[in-house]
Amino acid sequence: MTAATAPSATPMLRLEGLGRRFGDAWAVRDVSLDVAAGEVLGLLGPNGAGKTTTVRLLAALIEPSAGRAWVDGLEVREAPDEIRRRIGILTETPGLYEKLSAVRNLDYFGRLYRLPSGVRAERIERWMRLFGLWDRRHQAAGTFSTGMRQKLAIARALLHEPRVLFLDEPTAALDPESAYIVREAIGALRGEGRTIVLCTHNLDEADRLSDRIAFLRTSLLRLDSPSRLRGSLGRGRIAIRLAPAPGNGPAAAIRAALRALPVVRAVEPTEIGLDVIVDDAERDAPAVVAAAVGAGASVVEVRLGAATLEQVYFDVMGVRPGANGDALERIA
Repeated sequence: MTAATAPSATPMLRLEGLGRRFGDAWAVRDVSLDVAAGEVLGLLGPNGAGKTTTVRLLAALIEPSAGRAWVDGLEVREAPDEIRRRIGILTETPGLYEKLSAVRNLDYFGRLYRLPSGVRAERIERWMRLFGLWDRRHQAAGTFSTGMRQKLAIARALLHEPRVLFLDEPTAALDPESAYIVREAIGALRGEGRTIVLCTHNLDEADRLSDRIAFLRTSLLRLDSPSRLRGSLGRGRIAIRLAPAPGNGPAAAIRAALRALPVVRAVEPTEIGLDVIVDDAERDAPAVVAAAVGAGASVVEVRLGAATLEQVYFDVMGVRPGANGDALERIA
């Protein structure tokens, strides 16, 4: 069957009303967006929001229940095999052959992608050296730690140099050094013009790596660049550093006094004090500091800042830290 192309000048990824239903429940519903070539799209949302289902749809691993999607100009229903040849994917589980050595795992998948032997050998060594696995190349993948398996699975996804990469929690279970290497590799791949969809719960990682961020909870809630998303909440963070106890009054009384102010949207405890979320930090800072001092706080320092991506996430998802600073409450 001839692969269909998107109805206009095609971006690398196009979703039009895309949806997938399992029984009576929609995992993903009516998602429409375009992703340009060379763009990194961060896909954020809570567990069960439909992120993995969206990736599986775009990777032509499952068929849509509604809508359409194109990958590199190919429609997912009409050209699934060709799409799978053009993409690389890192799933939630590495999916390695545990009894095979690390190098044989990569060689096997390189053969599946029909890479010539010399090309296979060069790329296997390149990626294994980058991820610090070369000295362990002859050991069975089943003996590797969780983090080492994750790096091996990433190397497998990159082996055939795909134009589109789907990465589901690429730095999960990695130590800081390995996570840094993976993030640098993602940045380099973006510089080469590869399109990347990054599913992650690491908001700092999404903020640093993504050109745009899509918030998903079954349907698409918001889509924009990290800077514009942070700016959408205004200049609304007042970071208050407090003197160590017992120089402060009761913490609960201080938070209660701040929450009582009409201009305060949320009060979030930090390791050194409080983050107070308001609509306009410069305008509201004097009242906030006065209320904190009036409740017994010993204020050491006050800093005004833009919203964080974490705060944007809570705002988009309609949740906020609970009164005890730990639980989440859904905003009505």
